[in-house]
Order: sequence, then C-alpha cells, then structure tokens
Amino acid sequence: MNWFKLSLQLNKFPINRAQKLLDKIREIPEDNYEDYLESKKFEILDFHLKNNSFYREFCEKDNFEKWEEVPVLQKAELQQKLKTRLSKNFKKRNIYVGKTSGSSGEPFIFAKDRFCHALSWAGFQDRYQWHGIDLNKSLQARFYGIPLDLYGNLQERFKDRISLRRRFNIFDLSDRKMEIFLERFQKSKFDYINGYTSAILLFAKFLKSRKLQLKDVCPSLKLCIVTSERLFKEDKELIESAIGVPVINEYGASEVGLIAFEDEYKNWIVNSEDLYVEILDENNKPVPNGQEGRVVITSLYNLAHPMIRYDIGDTGILSEKSTPKTPVLQKLIGRTNDVARLADGKLVPGLTFYYVTKTIIEDNGNIKEFVVAQTEPDKFKIDYVSEKAFTENQIERILRAIEKYVGKDLKVLFERKEVLDRDKSGKLKQFTSRI
Repeated sequence: MNWFKLSLQLNKFPINRAQKLLDKIREIPEDNYEDYLESKKFEILDFHLKNNSFYREFCEKDNFEKWEEVPVLQKAELQQKLKTRLSKNFKKRNIYVGKTSGSSGEPFIFAKDRFCHALSWAGFQDRYQWHGIDLNKSLQARFYGIPLDLYGNLQERFKDRISLRRRFNIFDLSDRKMEIFLERFQKSKFDYINGYTSAILLFAKFLKSRKLQLKDVCPSLKLCIVTSERLFKEDKELIESAIGVPVINEYGASEVGLIAFEDEYKNWIVNSEDLYVEILDENNKPVPNGQEGRVVITSLYNLAHPMIRYDIGDTGILSEKSTPKTPVLQKLIGRTNDVARLADGKLVPGLTFYYVTKTIIEDNGNIKEFVVAQTEPDKFKIDYVSEKAFTENQIERILRAIEKYVGKDLKVLFERKEVLDRDKSGKLKQFTSRI
C-alpha cells in the first residue's frame, strides 16, 4: 500500500499530477532552465496582480518590466486575516491552510492551493529517494512536537499513522523519556529519523552517555534527517557517531515547502523546480554568488496566496558553482533578527556569542543543552541543562571568551535548569534578543 500517496489523495491533493509535472520540469535542459524560471516567476507575478487585491494593493502597480522592481514581501505584511489575502475563487474549502511556527517571532497563517501543496510533497519525496527513503514504505521516527489539545493531538496522530510516522514527543526530553525512546527503537524497524536538530542531538548525547550506537539497537535504520534548527559541524559528527547512520541537513519552511536538501555528496541543493530563491542585499538587490545576503523566495506555483519575493528571515550564501537549474546553498548563517545590539552601538551576530560559549561549554562533558538570551544592551543570560553546575573556573573562561569575541563590560547571568523552554512547536531557539 502506498500510504503517503493515499493520505494526500484522501485530502484531495493531486499528487499524481504533481509528480508528473515535477518529472517534466526536471527534464528541462540546463541551457533552457533560466528561461523556464524567468517565464514562471513573471507568470505567477502576473496572476496575482490580476487576481489578488491584497497583492495588487501591496505592489501599488499592476505590471513590472524588471523583476528587481518587484517589492520584497515581509512577514509583518502577511499578519492580517487570511481571507483578505486569498486570490479570486479561492476559499477555505479548496486550499491548504497552515500556520508558521513563529520561530522568527512573526507567526502568521498562510495558504496554498491544493496542487501547489501536492507539488511541495512531490519534491520532498524526490529528495528522500536520493538516500533510499520511500515515503510510501519507509517507517519514520519523528522527533517533533505535537498539539496538546485533544482534537489537534488526535488529528496529528492520525496523520502520523497513515503517513508511516511514529511520533517521539520532544516536550519531555528527560533521561527517563530517553529510555522509553530507546525501547521503541529496540522494538520497531525504523528506516529513518526525522526531526528538530536540538532534540536529536540531545538523544545522541544520551546514547553516547550509555556507550550505545543506535544502529546496533535498530539495525534497519538507514538515515537521519535534521531540520528547522541550525546544525553545527561538531554536532553533526556527534549525532552520526551515536546513531551510526549519515545525517542529512534539510532546509524548509512551512509556508513555501522544501528550500534545500543535502545530496549524497554533501552539497546543499536548492529547490529550483517550484521555488525561485534569491540572495539579496539590504537594498533588495541580488548579490553575486559567494556573497552573504537575505534569503528571499518566490513560490512559482502557489495560486491561492502570493509568496513573491518573500523575505523568509534568514541570511545565507549561494555557492559560486551554482547554476540556474542546480543552485547550491553554501552556507545558512542564521536569522536576520538574531543580532545582539550592545550599548556602544556595536552589532554582533547572535551566533558569534553562541559559538564562543559552545566551544567552552562542550569541554564539560556533562552539558546537555544551553541557550543564550540578551536581556539588556549590556546583559546576557545563559540557561543550561547539566548534571553539574558550572565551576567558577568554567564561568571565568566563558566570560574571558565573551570579552574577547563579543564585547567588554558585559554582565552575564548563568542559570542551571532541569529543562529548557521550547516554543509551541518544540523548537529550541539558541539565541534570542529580548531588547
């Protein structure tokens, strides 16, 4: 039974038609691919200018000669009632409605027409097959959050059941719960793991503390896919060592679908079939490949809702070896709002603070997780989960590194916790500015 395909068909998503179109797009030669992208992006632009009053009002004109003149759409501009943003002839009965998790601090409800949603899933299935995973047959161990209300919980568990997913609830990541996770792997023939980076990393650290490799416990396991949160090189190595299978990095967003996926050669291949991905500077101008900028995405097939030059809130770099048909994401740097603003006016990427702290904290083998928050221009708070509290010597080393790499005269508060706070979806935000 093709469970993945059946679940989409039961919800009236035309997956067969989507897979045929995806195959047709992939047959387009490299020499003609730029023409395909140029045609599709102006086609979707023209559609929404003619059929979407919200988008027409946003653009303040009804046609554009050059793509660079099309305004960039920000998340804040989408935080209004969904019905005001839908295109002509689209209602709740003939669309897919979703909600972003708000990991950027800006959640909103979005919509896709049914064919667009099916095409997104066809893309996921294609990428998973690169690594021998068949969504119709392969059993997934799913490290995600889950709605806690009765209806939402039952609905999600039903979707899991028919989609060959078995949920590992990450709202409780205590050692007691990890033991239960381990027992499930001993009893089930999971083909792959999929889930939030921080939760899978914590499970890997648990396995390492028990001197276990998950592949020995669950020999059917082939792959681990991490998503939604940053994956650091050292963490990837730890996960691969503890689990015993390759770790693949997935980059996506619920409102646009799959953005990039690692191939077998560790190239982060950008989805160019149903998305057009740009890297722009602060003036909304494209930067050359190899240079850092904001990730801006156009959904080429979403007729229900405009996602045109949509600023997803991330910064990244496209590799110089990218082509129109095969763009390669060289680096995903982080969210544009993850910046520490110091009292002297200095701006420091939040990940700078995180990298410094992480390097030192990892020396202590007992640290499970930690997060950094800026509470005032000169004050930071580090919450951590550990078997033992930091020693004075460890704290002093962290403070010296922060002074060297971040700034002087900063006050840092350390608090040891039993568990760290996650957002409603179960994600762990590693750096947060609260000013």
